[in-house]
Amino acid sequence: MALSYVYAAYGNVPLVVALFFGLKAAVLAIVLEAVVRIGKRALKNNAMRVLAAAAFIGIFFFGIPFPLIVLGAALIGFAGAASGAEAFKAGSGHDKGETEQGGPGDSALGDELPEHARPTVARALSASAVWLALWLVPVIALLLALGTDNVFSEIAIFFSKMAVVTFGGAYAVLAYVAQEAVENYGWLKPGEMLDGLGMAETTPGPLIMVLQFVGFMAAFRDPGMLSPMLAGTLGGLLATWVTFTPCFLWIFLGAPFVETLRGNKALNGALSAITAAVVGVVLNLAIWFAIHTVFHETVPVRHAPLAFDAPVLASVDPWALALSIAAAVAIFRFKTGMIPTLAACCAAGIVLYLFGAIS
Repeated sequence: MALSYVYAAYGNVPLVVALFFGLKAAVLAIVLEAVVRIGKRALKNNAMRVLAAAAFIGIFFFGIPFPLIVLGAALIGFAGAASGAEAFKAGSGHDKGETEQGGPGDSALGDELPEHARPTVARALSASAVWLALWLVPVIALLLALGTDNVFSEIAIFFSKMAVVTFGGAYAVLAYVAQEAVENYGWLKPGEMLDGLGMAETTPGPLIMVLQFVGFMAAFRDPGMLSPMLAGTLGGLLATWVTFTPCFLWIFLGAPFVETLRGNKALNGALSAITAAVVGVVLNLAIWFAIHTVFHETVPVRHAPLAFDAPVLASVDPWALALSIAAAVAIFRFKTGMIPTLAACCAAGIVLYLFGAIS
């Protein structure tokens, strides 16, 4: 939230713009590293590789929404595992031998589940009632008071939808956030989304907290009768509330059933397929960031069903390209940590500005 205040107040100051110029180059390399890291873990066979490729093509070239990609991958994985296909078989999460000898397979809760952790219909219903009310009552109140076209209603609805499809980690979900916040709602420009991700990378805590910046800027730009900073604050807090409150619903409703569910082969197959699809989604995020970081201009390509933005090659920014390559070399070749890479790129951006290489 503090960084959102700074960005809203000083984001157009030339020195700050130069700092973010370097930050975006580093973020691009960090997202590419995430693609490789997740891919090594998830793409164990050709079926998973095909799913990842299909997810990338679907979201990048055809604009298929992330929730539909998750649903499609889940259905494919579920059906594949249920049919006994080898490619969709997943381990149960622990080794039998280790379990029998008291290894990692043993439950941390002991041989007997404590009473409060036993799955019952009554507990499931009470947990659902409490957390659904905390989540949805404010959303419904906003819709009734302000209507569906108000920015606060849009924030409440969009981030509530996002909370339901938070599969695959922050990078996967942020591809969906970027797609919607930039292209659908127009809350941010592509470069501003990159700036927000860069700020989130520099702070402790989960990367998904960048959504607070998105909610802040959405309301800051459309404050209505409020002051922009107050509207931004409320927008950021609202985005945070409707994203994180559902997490408690999933925890208190689902946790008692985890031991039972993780032995379900069809469900494990669905989750494995989702993870593979996420690789394609994160690759889409990396390429989307690369296009808007390295090139000044893009051309919309709209030939149904194709719908994507192609870079104008003549608009390449040589300094942005050089910094991105340097950051990638630092991370992949020299195994430099994220924070040193971010700091070095920010410093490089400021130096380029001071020497007049960028404006």
